Amino acid sequence: MFVDFFYLLRSRGIKVSITEWLALMEALALDLSGTSLTRFYHLCRSVCVKNEAHFDLYDISFAEYFHDVEPPEDLTEKVLDWLKDPKFPRELTEEELAQLEVLDLETLREQFEERMREQEERHDGGNRWVGTGGTSPFGHGGQHPSGVRLGGEGRNRSAVQVATKRRFRNLRHDRVLDVRQLGIALRQLRRLTRDGRPDELDIDETIDMTAKNAGEIEMVFRPERKNTVKLLLLMDVGGSMTAYSQLCERLFSAAHAATHFKAFKYYYFHNCPYEALYSDMARREGEPTAKILQDLDKDWFCFIVGDAAMAPYELTAKGGAIDYFHYNDEPGYVWLQRISQRFPRSVWLNPEPKRYWESTMTTVMIREIFDMYSLSLDGIEEAIRELRQKRQETR
Repeated sequence: MFVDFFYLLRSRGIKVSITEWLALMEALALDLSGTSLTRFYHLCRSVCVKNEAHFDLYDISFAEYFHDVEPPEDLTEKVLDWLKDPKFPRELTEEELAQLEVLDLETLREQFEERMREQEERHDGGNRWVGTGGTSPFGHGGQHPSGVRLGGEGRNRSAVQVATKRRFRNLRHDRVLDVRQLGIALRQLRRLTRDGRPDELDIDETIDMTAKNAGEIEMVFRPERKNTVKLLLLMDVGGSMTAYSQLCERLFSAAHAATHFKAFKYYYFHNCPYEALYSDMARREGEPTAKILQDLDKDWFCFIVGDAAMAPYELTAKGGAIDYFHYNDEPGYVWLQRISQRFPRSVWLNPEPKRYWESTMTTVMIREIFDMYSLSLDGIEEAIRELRQKRQETR
């Protein structure tokens, strides 16, 4: 059983032995995971992965083989089985797309739960039930300007919420490709100032004062030069940002390895920051955003990394977070404004090509709050030049 998964793990560099694999098969024979994909995920990882550094490789392999679909307990396996074999939709004309009703968030959630209670058979290509390839706002693989995606992969980025268990992985900080160039770019933030007790001998001033005193030595001391730069890095992970994970890991590696910052902190979010930011996104461990804003002063530089592509509800509505089972009491736009106000020296780094920025409503809205730059060497250097200029203006 799952022989292809065994070879996939080994091809990813996870050295699973035959003995470990037979132990996993014995555990399955004893029904230790039941019918739960989540329990099997943890069972297989505990038996086959000997090094926690390989957890992210395991997650990638597991998602590739099992399509990263884990149904919430209140959604029936029968509906999910229907969705595993999607039917491809026909292309709709612009007139047909314009006729589709864009539902508000509350109505969308009510109708989705109502459909799940009433539906008794499979549907494809329709406009009402949970299915595939149609114009219904529920299911996947179809066309609708707003909806709840259930199972499947995101295709048109039009889902308002996703009613599946979302898995995230933290960014690695050991990337080496192109990290040096990014590190050099970040070093331009460095600022050396003299602060504290005067305990460093100033040789030039000592010579000048000694000469003025006709050779009588007068020692002159000054405070030591110290770097005062503090960097806060906020990173969007998962969803549409998965395609840019290696690029983000290089930036994270460069910042994590840097020695020229007085202080460095990082947190994760998905699509938009809300009431919490996460130090470990995979385990959902983090801190309240309000506490972070309270603890860090306005002198911190703030880099926010994300593609800014999401449903407008995530910025404008209570409960608009893409996770169907997470209700945010305040819109994401409010939290972005608070971050901008707390950290005047903040920028948004976007990995998406600039030609898409004007065509995405949420990107336009975010650019009203933050200066946005490309997540590239040129973009980072341009952002740092602007930040240094802002620093000079506020001194």
